[in-house]
Amino acid sequence: MDEDGAFRPLRVLAAEPIAQGIMRFDLADPDGAELPGFTAGAHLQVRVPNGMIRRYSLCGDPIETASYSIAVKRDAAGQGGSLALCDQVKAGDLLPCAAPRNDFPLLGNPVSRLFIAGGIGITPIMSMIRQLQAEGRPPWKLIYLTRSPAETAFLDDLSTPALKGKVVIHHDGGDPDRAFDLWPLLDQPKGRHIHCCGPRGLMQAVRDMTGHWPASAVHFEDFGSGGGQKRADDAPFAVRLARSGTRIDIPAGTTILDALRAAGIAVSHSCESGTCGSCRTGLVAGQADHRDLVLMEHEKASHLMVCVSRAAPGTDELVLDL
Repeated sequence: MDEDGAFRPLRVLAAEPIAQGIMRFDLADPDGAELPGFTAGAHLQVRVPNGMIRRYSLCGDPIETASYSIAVKRDAAGQGGSLALCDQVKAGDLLPCAAPRNDFPLLGNPVSRLFIAGGIGITPIMSMIRQLQAEGRPPWKLIYLTRSPAETAFLDDLSTPALKGKVVIHHDGGDPDRAFDLWPLLDQPKGRHIHCCGPRGLMQAVRDMTGHWPASAVHFEDFGSGGGQKRADDAPFAVRLARSGTRIDIPAGTTILDALRAAGIAVSHSCESGTCGSCRTGLVAGQADHRDLVLMEHEKASHLMVCVSRAAPGTDELVLDL
């Protein structure tokens, strides 16, 4: 895996089910060489057998460089990437991967950390708690929300005596009336940091309940596939750059960020999913359809995230401070 982001093949050491509909893949260098190191929360870009490129969080211990581990949920309603990986890849195969990248790191020096995971969103958090357990600090707690024990990845790992009192696993059976009440945990920041990964609905709920927290203390990861996904009602619009007057058309299937890059206009960015805040851009005029998990309500009239935001229905043009 070259530093320039090129894909190189890794050998699949194991491809095993670890929960209902969830497969774990262990990957290593074909020649037995050490793999590039990674930090807790990092992910791999993987080219799956149907040619799609998908990102999957590394769930192993960051100090382990002999192999990587990823866990993948087989999503029959998805675009086919997870199906190709789970149904076609087996031990002994070669899987093209890019070097690890981290858009969801353990930032800051908080008093403690609260992890909130939903379903397959546990994957990046596994590497985080492995690191914190090894380091012995700071204190942490995990709330892991799933439908049932059978659908709970890493259930045995998270049920060991060493983690007693630190892990709460809640099964709701898909019944909203049995949903876990997060509010008592989120009422007061108390110097903590939150790391949340899971379905968009869960992350939006956490975002709504932490509006009074410092923005730097709340972190999200949605595998780069959340707010930027195409919707049936998406319509084309245009952006005008306030500093040059340049007008750029944004087709229904293209993000503002992609259109800016195609036009040779550089904008700082990282996650491309509306969760990191790197592409925050001033909004001079027009009404935006905000799809990020970063902006506070009072910021939405004057800023947007170009990686996921679009023009609101009825707005033909947005004027950006670029």
